Amino acid sequence: MVEIKNLSKYYGRNQALKGIDFEIRDHEILGFLGPNGAGKSTTMNIIAGYLPSTGGTVIVNGFDITEQAAEAKKCIGYLPEIPPVYPDMRVEEYLHFVAGLKGVPKKERRAQVEKSMDRLRIADMRRRLIRNLSKGYKQRVGFAQALLGNPKILILDEPTVGLDPTQVMEVRNLILDLKKEHSVIFSSHILAEVSAVCERVVIINKGEIIAIDTIENLERNMMSDTVLNLTAEGDKEKITRLLKDIQGVIGITEVKQISENRNLFQIELESEKIRNEIMSVLMNNQCSIVEMSLAKLNLEQVFLKLTQTQKKSSLEQLIDETKKANPYDQEE
Repeated sequence: MVEIKNLSKYYGRNQALKGIDFEIRDHEILGFLGPNGAGKSTTMNIIAGYLPSTGGTVIVNGFDITEQAAEAKKCIGYLPEIPPVYPDMRVEEYLHFVAGLKGVPKKERRAQVEKSMDRLRIADMRRRLIRNLSKGYKQRVGFAQALLGNPKILILDEPTVGLDPTQVMEVRNLILDLKKEHSVIFSSHILAEVSAVCERVVIINKGEIIAIDTIENLERNMMSDTVLNLTAEGDKEKITRLLKDIQGVIGITEVKQISENRNLFQIELESEKIRNEIMSVLMNNQCSIVEMSLAKLNLEQVFLKLTQTQKKSSLEQLIDETKKANPYDQEE
C-alpha cells in the first residue's frame, strides 16, 4: 500500500501540489488523471523518490520515502513517460545492469531478466542496441526494467505511448495480470485505456485532487445532467444555433459528421423533459430527426467536465494576477 498525506511541492513561488491526499491499495490498479501541468508527473516522481517534496509524507509499504528511502525504493518499479534506457547498451545487457542497480542477487538476475523480457515480448531483441529499436520497443524495454526486483508497487506513466494497437492490447492484458502480484498506479492521456484496466481513478487539476472514486460511481454521479445523442439531417450550423437557443440545453459537447447533411450531436440537458421541445423546434424549422437516445457520460466526458469547471477565462486570470500584484489598488 502507498499512502500520500498532505503532499505539497513548490517550484520557486509556483505551488505544483497543494496538500494532496490519496492511497494506492494492495493489488489495485489506480488510474491517475489530469490535464497537462496538473501535477501528475511531479506526484509520481515524489512517490518514486526521484524528487523531494516540500511538505507532507509518502509511505510505501510501511516505509517513509524521505526517512527510509532505500527500503521504500526497493518496493517500487517505475516507468516514467520517457523510458530511462541507455541507447549504447544492448537490451539484455541493459536489463542485467538495472538488475544489479536494484540489488537483485546475482543468482536470480538471469531468471528475472528472462522473465521480464518474455512478459514484454522483447526476448528476440536481446542483442539489439537500444538506440536501434523503434519507439515502441524502447517503451517495452523501459517497462521490462520496472518489473526487475519484483517490486510490490508499479508506477506507470504513459506506458502505451508509441505502441501499435496490438502492442497496446498486450500491455493492457499485462497490467491486468500484474494486479495479482503488484499494486499499480497508471497514468495515461488515453482515457479508454484507463477505463479498460483501472478500478478507481484519482483526478488532479492545478495541484489539487478534485475526484477520487470508482469509474462507475463517477459516471453515475455526474449524471445529474442528462446527455442526449441526437442524429439530425439539415444544416449543421443552423441545428447547432437552434439547439443552443432552447432553454434547458446546457451545451453541445460534441458534433460528428455521419454523412453529407447528417450529423450526430451530443447535448447536455437540464432535464430529460427538454427532449420534447427539441423535437418540436427542429421539426418546425424543417430539420429531420433521424435518431434520438439518452446516453451516459463516459470517463472522458467526466474528466472534461470536472477539470473544465475549475478553469477561468484568461481575462479572469489576468484580473486575479493584477489584484495579487497590486493588493492596495482595489475598490473598497
